[in-house]
Amino acid sequence: MVRFSDRANSIRPTGVRRMFDLAGDDAIQFGLGEPDFQPPPLAIKAFSKAMEDGRNKYTTTAGLPELRKKIAETWHHRDSNLDESNVCITMSGTNALLDIFLALVNPGDNVLIPEPYFPLYPTDVVLCGGEANMYPCHFENGFVPTIEDLESRINENTIAILYNFPSNPTGGNVTEEQRDKLVKFAQENDLWLITDEVYDKIIYDSEHVSFLGAGYEKVIMINSFSKTFAMTGWRIGYLLSPDLEAMGQLTKMQYYVTACSNDAMQYAVLEALEKASDYPAEMCAEFKKRRDLICSRLNSMPNVSCNIPTGAFYVFPKFDIPGYNSEELAMKMLEGGVLCSPGTAFGQAGEGHLRFAYTICQEDISRGMDRVEEIILKLI
Repeated sequence: MVRFSDRANSIRPTGVRRMFDLAGDDAIQFGLGEPDFQPPPLAIKAFSKAMEDGRNKYTTTAGLPELRKKIAETWHHRDSNLDESNVCITMSGTNALLDIFLALVNPGDNVLIPEPYFPLYPTDVVLCGGEANMYPCHFENGFVPTIEDLESRINENTIAILYNFPSNPTGGNVTEEQRDKLVKFAQENDLWLITDEVYDKIIYDSEHVSFLGAGYEKVIMINSFSKTFAMTGWRIGYLLSPDLEAMGQLTKMQYYVTACSNDAMQYAVLEALEKASDYPAEMCAEFKKRRDLICSRLNSMPNVSCNIPTGAFYVFPKFDIPGYNSEELAMKMLEGGVLCSPGTAFGQAGEGHLRFAYTICQEDISRGMDRVEEIILKLI
């Protein structure tokens, strides 16, 4: 008899990928969060050269020491004590996320997870034997949680809290004052603070507000070069923590998940960090123009309200279309030639919302918004 684990049977494919699979070739793609840029040319050349030079072998589990040192240095403005021992290279931020939950979660433990959420958050907690304990991030509060909501959800089995700013899917972000309150909450409850900051280089109108170096040592950061250098297909990221005991456990988990990261790729990323540090800002300038365009268009439409994000490259507008839930509305958009994601692909708190990734050119954004407006006018 063919049998599969309860673990596998309990997990559903994400709504994001399902919509992508249904889309026709003529659909305007607001679905996947993938920059329409290429990695810096010098990084591509460095990747090729590293392979030609024989960098095609296993590496140490934690990764290339020179790369880890360089990453630590990029965070010295937050914590000057960081060095290569505080960094572990991973096969993407998603690999890093799994390492964390494998290292922290026991059966019966729960982790406070933001809702709406990046789809892997609750699933990875469950895969590691724990429970996802959702806390709401409301549209009316810029998708930043309130301390009251957090306090109402914590219990004796809560061992960690995950923050994601700038946020996927909402584009929400925190001020320093909000960050300090969220850090204080974690500290007062002796929780591990997991901070997903993969969009730290895609920030508009202000500086990035990090949870690292904010007066609390039980911090574990997830980061990635997917968005920083448009390397989504390279699958390379890192874990960083000021807590060396945590780093030892995380690196051990990394060995049992993937053994090590790609050898030649690490030299290419190092080249990008050292010689193309201005590249993320160039991408960000273009994303800001796209953000302004899509937010202006959405907020001019009837029955639509859209917060203006200060980071990442997503908008998560609220739609008030009587008779249509988020999934039905996303299907109507798809029928009209627009691929976006239903808000419920990111948890039930996403009901009433759609996610649009503005990772396409301004001309396509304008054409897509023309279609969205036409669809809305037919439905109301």
